[in-house]
Amino acid sequence: MPRGRYSLHDLHDHTPLGEEHFHCAPGPSGWRYVSQTTAPSGAHLGSVDLALDELGRPIRLELHAASWQVRGAALDGVTWVRTDPTGAHATEGNVRGHTFSGTSPAFLVATSRLLRLTLDSPETRVRVVTFTDPVLAPRTVDQSWALVNSEAHATDNGPLIVDEYQVSALDTGERHTVHMAGDVVLAAPGIELEHLESPPSPSPAPRETE
Repeated sequence: MPRGRYSLHDLHDHTPLGEEHFHCAPGPSGWRYVSQTTAPSGAHLGSVDLALDELGRPIRLELHAASWQVRGAALDGVTWVRTDPTGAHATEGNVRGHTFSGTSPAFLVATSRLLRLTLDSPETRVRVVTFTDPVLAPRTVDQSWALVNSEAHATDNGPLIVDEYQVSALDTGERHTVHMAGDVVLAAPGIELEHLESPPSPSPAPRETE
């Protein structure tokens, strides 16, 4: 069960935004990620609890940030309920999308487990609903993902496969690179892995083509 700590930074000026303390693990029905996020001061900012099924679809999402809360799942696309800080009002949303996204590295792993790309796979388009901090406002984004490199690195625990993904925002054309080893993000825009207590769990096998 990988357990560790990510540092989070502003995408534009690299200002430290805090740290995300996480643990994650595959299970009999898929994969689960749980984390707590803290500010640079150490104050609690929020939490993530994400569970995927064996196909990489989000079967349960629970986000907390700044007293806001989101609960969601893959249902008729993706469906969620967002609750305001007072708890007096809740708004529902549904998009014919594939998965969720947000600040947490968990969402990058989740998308990779959903797509299960190989080096031979074409660029693959995916529609995600991303929740923006600090109020978890939903926004629908179309992306394309491609696995552009995969390398084995020798470690004390055997070879570690590091995958390099190119992720593009289709509305702006902006591209960025994500490096992942199994279910752990090594580096991505605004994300750095600072500490890892145990090796990553391996990625699921690529989908069989008909």
